[in-house]
Amino acid sequence: MSLSLIILLLFPEIISSFTVQQTLAFETRPTTKLLPLRSCLPLFMGRAAAVRASTKAKTDGKKAKTNALFGKRIIMAVKEGGSGDPQANRQLNDVLKQAKANNVPVDNITRAIKKATEANTADFKEYIFEAYAFGGASMIINVLTDNNNRASSDVRSTVQKRDGKMAESGSVLFMYDKRGLIQIPALVDEDVLLEAAIEAGCDDYEMTVEGDMTLLSTDPKELSLMMDAVKSLGFEEGVSMRLGHTSKAPVDVSDEDFEKNMQIIDALEDLDDVDSVEHNMSN
Repeated sequence: MSLSLIILLLFPEIISSFTVQQTLAFETRPTTKLLPLRSCLPLFMGRAAAVRASTKAKTDGKKAKTNALFGKRIIMAVKEGGSGDPQANRQLNDVLKQAKANNVPVDNITRAIKKATEANTADFKEYIFEAYAFGGASMIINVLTDNNNRASSDVRSTVQKRDGKMAESGSVLFMYDKRGLIQIPALVDEDVLLEAAIEAGCDDYEMTVEGDMTLLSTDPKELSLMMDAVKSLGFEEGVSMRLGHTSKAPVDVSDEDFEKNMQIIDALEDLDDVDSVEHNMSN
């Protein structure tokens, strides 16, 4: 008989105690549950996809509004100028240059010109609303609409709901200059631009640089000439041009006031009838 068998027969309590201890050891040992790696991936992929979708939606929305805005401007230019031929209609010609500079599709331009000649097409008109905001800021709200009552109601409601204050006509506008504005997504050599501007016949402009962006401010009558100068230097893609207002006395507001004012501006720019919102904040 083997020694291990003799021990088992003579001292069974030893084996029982050992078994209980081993069992308890296995029962009390903490366990870690490992999740498969693939179970975490959909969450992050979903977030990334959501961010991309949100960014694309904002970009698409902004592009759609730009296209719609120029559609209305073209209709107005054709009706006021009396012709759908840009060669015979200077106003239309200027609007078409702005539309092309802002990458409005040719099909959209063609449809707008055709629509302007239809008898049942509404008449669009431009209006300016003025407002005061937080921290001494002021706003010029440019509207292009076929229903001024609707536009006026929407603008006033949007400003007042966010604790802004509508201003009387002229009380804000006198603090701004009407200018032609060109935005170039690149740095431009000042001397080279000066030569091109002189050759194009533009002698009244200001140039500023913000990061990798070059901003040009011109006499409104020379906006098209300045755009020709910019194109002659090879800048076309991403370049935008428009008529707008620049503040004579910019103000620096607190970060909190800036955020509140931007909420008003964003809400206004979401309105279909609002063309653009200009302000005097320097930050």
